[in-house]
Amino acid sequence: MKAKCLSIFVLLGALSACGGGGSSPESLDAAKPSANPSDMAATWAWSLPSYFVLPTVPADNPMSEAKFQLGRSLFYDTRLSVNGIQSCSSCHVQAKAFTDGLPVSRGATSEFTHRNAQPLGNSAWHTSYTWGRPDVTTLEAQMVIPLFAEHPVEMGLTPLNQGAMLARLQSDTKLVTKFSEAFPNEGAPVTLSNIIKSIASFQRGMVTSDSRYDQSLQGKVALTASESRGKELFFSDAARCSRCHSGFNLNAPSDDVRGASNHFQNTGLYNIDGLGGFPAPNRGIFEVTGRADDMGKFRVASLRNVALTAPYMHDGSISSLEAVIDFYAAGGRLIASGPNAGDGRVNPYKSALTSGFPISTQEKADLIAFLQTLTDHTFVANPRFSNPNE
Repeated sequence: MKAKCLSIFVLLGALSACGGGGSSPESLDAAKPSANPSDMAATWAWSLPSYFVLPTVPADNPMSEAKFQLGRSLFYDTRLSVNGIQSCSSCHVQAKAFTDGLPVSRGATSEFTHRNAQPLGNSAWHTSYTWGRPDVTTLEAQMVIPLFAEHPVEMGLTPLNQGAMLARLQSDTKLVTKFSEAFPNEGAPVTLSNIIKSIASFQRGMVTSDSRYDQSLQGKVALTASESRGKELFFSDAARCSRCHSGFNLNAPSDDVRGASNHFQNTGLYNIDGLGGFPAPNRGIFEVTGRADDMGKFRVASLRNVALTAPYMHDGSISSLEAVIDFYAAGGRLIASGPNAGDGRVNPYKSALTSGFPISTQEKADLIAFLQTLTDHTFVANPRFSNPNE
């Protein structure tokens, strides 16, 4: 789900203030595991290539097939939104690798989000979530943001309408049965806590690992000459793409032995005041830390399925892979006029890794050919991740 703006519900502890229909407040922190974790985990098996590592799964939310399937249903369920039209899938479309193809997205009250919808494949391995929140470290914590965000509104839940949303779900006997199967030790399992746990489990189970790139690593296919040249350039000291996009998920620093850690970089996208400024409220982790050297630092995105996830950058301001390569080759972006005018190439907080590099027309074509091998066509068409309600 997307990271947009902060709200008082971002932290899990804040959910203790959320109640519905005059009932007692419900707290995620107070929620107990619904079954013996070892028993529930036994119903789930990770099927991963040898070069993947097992993801970290919260002890109080073990994976199970029943919970995954419940989360899948809820992910596509418009009853979770205040307008009855919006669902998680409104901004995360399977055919687009669970992005939406827009610079920013429209929420349930027609308010636009501040940031671009992120892809969800392999999110189980992220060590932080959202574009600019290093403190949001689990899918469960992240899920609270789109549900309850106020500035801007996404799904539009509040303490006042939460009870009505739960009542809508409780009136669906088939869905209640799914809740009971996923949380068999609970007498009344249709709760906000279990909604969040289930959708988080569905997202955690979204594994993408069958691209041509993966198949080449496993010796199943050979890359074309152009793709191979692009791969060599990608991992070279000349282009230095892999300094930030390394590891099996292509989003980790090259010196990260685990190969899946998130990190944050200022790539010189803006410099609106000549002092390193980014347009508010999109100023990266500076919005959280207040530290000047965190200005414009956003999470480095995974490049898996990147050919399907345009437009690019935290605000969707670069429209194509060709333009992204031009941006990095230039060492940042010069905006000549308008409210965001400035030379990002000389942003004082820009990462030293974004220093630019020469690239020919053929090399750019080769690099794009390699990036297209990262598309997992099985993943974006897999019925296991599709809308079960259709």
